[in-house]
Amino acid sequence: MRLYNGVIERARAPHWYEAGGVPDTLDGRFDMVAAVLALVLLRLEGDAESASVSARLTERFVTDMDGQLRESGIGDIGVGKHIGKMMSMLGGRLGAYRDGLAMGDLTAALQRNLYRGVDPTPPALAHTQAALIAFRDALAATPAPAMIAGDLP
Repeated sequence: MRLYNGVIERARAPHWYEAGGVPDTLDGRFDMVAAVLALVLLRLEGDAESASVSARLTERFVTDMDGQLRESGIGDIGVGKHIGKMMSMLGGRLGAYRDGLAMGDLTAALQRNLYRGVDPTPPALAHTQAALIAFRDALAATPAPAMIAGDLP
């Protein structure tokens, strides 16, 4: 799915980890994918015709995370439990980012969900917040068919 590939490409952009101070670890990369994915899913929420795309995008995320867990050495028995936890984390992030964006301040959501309670430097937090808000705004200006085709801003 090209849309998911676009999410991964955006989440792996070096600026998140360099200027944004997101930890370049397995957890940090997951958190960044979840942040970008959450913004894409929130954008698709506003488009009634995209419900099936949101479902497929979420399924692709689960498939990817399943593969990543297996590659990291987690066996069949533990994968389901980890996937359930990841889906819960994604759901929590959707709510936190939705609320933060509505208030115009992602600070609390980012500190809890992206930086996992470790205070980033003020410039790193400012960079990440500004970049995510700019991404959200660019997504809002992107027609849903273009997004679905994988043309993310």
